Amino acid sequence: MALRALHLYESLRAFCLAAFGAERGAQVPFAFEEHATRDGPSLYEYRPLIRGFVDEQAPTLRRLPDARNAIDDLKLEPAAAIFARAHRLGQTEEDALFRSILLPLLTWTAERCGGFDWQDEAFDAAYADLEQTLFGSARTYVALAPLVGVSAGNDADLGSGIHVRPAVSGEISQLWPEARGLLPPEFGRDIDRMLVLELRRELDSADAEPPDAAGELADAVTALRLATAGAISAGPVVFERLDFRPLRISPLLPIAATQPIGESTRLDRVRARLAADLRAKLELADGDRQLGEALDRWELSLFADEPFRSAQVKEALGCLLGGDAGPWGAAMRTAVLLGEHTKDRAELLAAFGEEPLGREAADAVRRALVEVLMHGDRTGLAATLDEALLGITPRPASALRVA
Repeated sequence: MALRALHLYESLRAFCLAAFGAERGAQVPFAFEEHATRDGPSLYEYRPLIRGFVDEQAPTLRRLPDARNAIDDLKLEPAAAIFARAHRLGQTEEDALFRSILLPLLTWTAERCGGFDWQDEAFDAAYADLEQTLFGSARTYVALAPLVGVSAGNDADLGSGIHVRPAVSGEISQLWPEARGLLPPEFGRDIDRMLVLELRRELDSADAEPPDAAGELADAVTALRLATAGAISAGPVVFERLDFRPLRISPLLPIAATQPIGESTRLDRVRARLAADLRAKLELADGDRQLGEALDRWELSLFADEPFRSAQVKEALGCLLGGDAGPWGAAMRTAVLLGEHTKDRAELLAAFGEEPLGREAADAVRRALVEVLMHGDRTGLAATLDEALLGITPRPASALRVA
């Protein structure tokens, strides 16, 4: 094996040998994992929970003299410091190096050995992977979140490295054996619980921080809800890995991790393209407080019962297109925006006057949000709608034909 850092190989090998010696004979817990099949009985697998066991033993392992020597050598490597910074989270530099490099290396070695009976080949393979991670010119970062409430016949590209795709059997449990209790109920079984949201990025070797996966995937969930009107959620956690090794498990934002009231949906190619466009347009809310408030109010209404649901929908509409004209102006503008004909507009105005608001009015606010986002200029669109009401200009063309 060609080594790039012989001193690291020797000190890290000494640490792993010492850790194996300390844990020899230990009873490692196992997970009993079920693999459902379509046409036959379920298959079952015992999987050792080595990572969790090593984490429990971390305080003892941290006190090993070989751990101190290994940390001292790692501190001399800039690449190791950059890698550990993503795990720091309030820890000291030494603790971050211990938890981000030493413990994973020990875990990878023990997993290849199937326990704590030492094999030189297992350590060499684990160390080779570590060197590739530390000294490679690029790193592959992946974040996965289970997706609930939607089915799809094909993969969907939502842009910026975010995809909707079918979950691969065992892809989460193999890297995170402890994940069984973190997955949504019946995930991998029901037709609307077979997909994952994946964020994949190639990071430069000098990148010190991984992407904000929780925030980016939450925006993707919002875009999917807007594009499909389905009761979609993700998470509740995000499984992050770097170079095909576990990095961490992070919580997804609660508003994206909670399934709304409503029915599941299907994501076709047309709505997938719309969701991709909307996800990119959500950045407009960063510079438009009223648009951001409208999106938040509408999304909160998805989880509310009456009378709070109707109140949130009305607030969302007012923030979106009300302005100085208030609720009446917002309803009039939305009727012109969405109504193809006079009858359609009259029906929308009547729907906005109902107490509580019906499904038609709530969905009209969703469609109005989509139109405003796709138009890209909320205040300019409101001015155009006012001119259309006065008959000065034609009604603006719809940016949406499918939602």
